[in-house]
Amino acid sequence: MAAKLSVNLNAIAMLRNRRDLPWPDVGHYGRLALQAGAYGLTVHPRPDQRHIRFSDLPLLRALIDDEFPQAEFNIEGYPTEEFMALCEAAEPEQVTLVPDHPSQATSDHGWDFVAHQELLKRVVGRLKAKGMRVSLFADGDGKEESAVAAHTTGADRIELYTGPYGGCYDAPDKAAHEIEQLGKTADMAKELGLGVNGGHDLTVSNLPALVKRIPYLAEVSIGHGLTADALEFGMGETVRRFRRACGETV
Repeated sequence: MAAKLSVNLNAIAMLRNRRDLPWPDVGHYGRLALQAGAYGLTVHPRPDQRHIRFSDLPLLRALIDDEFPQAEFNIEGYPTEEFMALCEAAEPEQVTLVPDHPSQATSDHGWDFVAHQELLKRVVGRLKAKGMRVSLFADGDGKEESAVAAHTTGADRIELYTGPYGGCYDAPDKAAHEIEQLGKTADMAKELGLGVNGGHDLTVSNLPALVKRIPYLAEVSIGHGLTADALEFGMGETVRRFRRACGETV
């Protein structure tokens, strides 16, 4: 089964926010992605709203509900009270919790599941009580202790942080090592009953090897590389290219 593609709209929102103008329209590009067969849309509303704005969330929720009811909405973020309230209002199908400091440019590490066990148990329980699937951002470190601690939080899935793998675009030997570490982490999570997602610096070029090593990969969330390709190929064709890279027949 192919991994499902969720299109991260943050880069498009960041481009919009360079001017006090309504374009590029985040909802419009979300619609184009879903029309081209994307499984869902992902956003990461940071406290400073430097890309996705809080006001984008109800518009994207309505887009999915009204036009693409089979699609999923995935909201990422650190579980502050403000973030939790945003999720409870938007009711995404999935919430992906990340350990980011608000000042970070982008997510660059997974949770320390042992150190943050009580926090994660509490917020995972709160979100699941509202009917949301919960995924936790995880390093692909191959450590059994981390996988067990992630499972103990009650989360449904982990999302593998694939940034180190994506950074090996010009170093094939290092890429092979990174993908095996990701695979070991995924295998342990699967054995514990956790679903496995992936995201960060994934491209049409590096996705096939990841999907081959982790054939049960449920979902990938992709923004930066996908948006870059869309400048050349357009959003619709780019989504189809990424779907094929995920193993779909398109």
